[in-house]
Amino acid sequence: MRRWTPISLGLLVLATGLSLALSLGFFGRLHPAFDSIGHFRLHLAALLGASATLLLMTRFRREGVFAAVLAVAATAVTPGTPINGVFSAGANAEPADEDAPIYRLLQFNGRFDNPTPNALLSLVGRTRPDVITLQEVSEMWRGRLAPLNAAYPHQIVCKAHGALGGVAILSRRPFLEGTEPGCIDDGMFALATLDLGGEAVQVATAHLFWPWPFEQPPQVELLNRALGGLSPAAILTGDFNAARWSHAVRSMAAAARMRDAGPVGPSWTPRRLPHTLRPWIGLGIDHVLAGEQIVSHRVERQDDAGSDHLPVLLEFSPRRRPTAPVRQTDVVGAPAARFTS
Repeated sequence: MRRWTPISLGLLVLATGLSLALSLGFFGRLHPAFDSIGHFRLHLAALLGASATLLLMTRFRREGVFAAVLAVAATAVTPGTPINGVFSAGANAEPADEDAPIYRLLQFNGRFDNPTPNALLSLVGRTRPDVITLQEVSEMWRGRLAPLNAAYPHQIVCKAHGALGGVAILSRRPFLEGTEPGCIDDGMFALATLDLGGEAVQVATAHLFWPWPFEQPPQVELLNRALGGLSPAAILTGDFNAARWSHAVRSMAAAARMRDAGPVGPSWTPRRLPHTLRPWIGLGIDHVLAGEQIVSHRVERQDDAGSDHLPVLLEFSPRRRPTAPVRQTDVVGAPAARFTS
């Protein structure tokens, strides 16, 4: 009979609870409550690994080994982690063709009450993106963004009820002729079709509510119906308030027929915590998804710009569509159909 102490028994109870929570997080498709737990998968795995290490020093070594294996396995199947990269392709980045145009998109939840809004203007000056997608564009931000009007004359700014504000798309490039940008979901989703050197590329941005028990699940159902109408040459960005491996994000990617453009990594922490901890213990809830006709070259977090979220910069190109060799019997010169939203 194994002897135990209150400390070892407490560690066993802790490891059992963490194991249960970690396991339930993989079943987000069954209930949104499980999905809410799953957003913290890596945090739970880290805590379980620590408790497993301590269990190995007690009489409960067998349980400690099981807990350690579960923590490592959960991390290994989680996209974007270093251990997962051993077994998968990791980022979806592709090299650019030598003569292919490369565009930049800056994604940022600027926070409605950002104390240093000029930091965004400096970031835009340094990175010079072609397109900017924003969330929490409050009354304060609508005034602060005025200096960008000349450089980004093509805009859709969605108004939303409440202090948080809506979303926005700012572009150096014109909107595709014959299309109109628009907002749905009370200003929490915007869509515009851009003319990028003759290529029609849709850019959409969304700001999701907090997960269950808040309003995120019905919002995802609403947006998935809209996302189903996007073209293969589309990019979806935003603050999803959900981890990239969650059922919420996976269902949106499936509805839009998109893939993750690349692991962004932790991008959010509460403002009460030092922002230097964000890349290490934060949640990755700011995402960039791309359709099959978009080539993602690079996705990187940018320096802190006064928000509780980090900006994300995407470099991309519209994918060149293969053209069949022209034969003498082919009809040459017929106008090509263009996608409109």
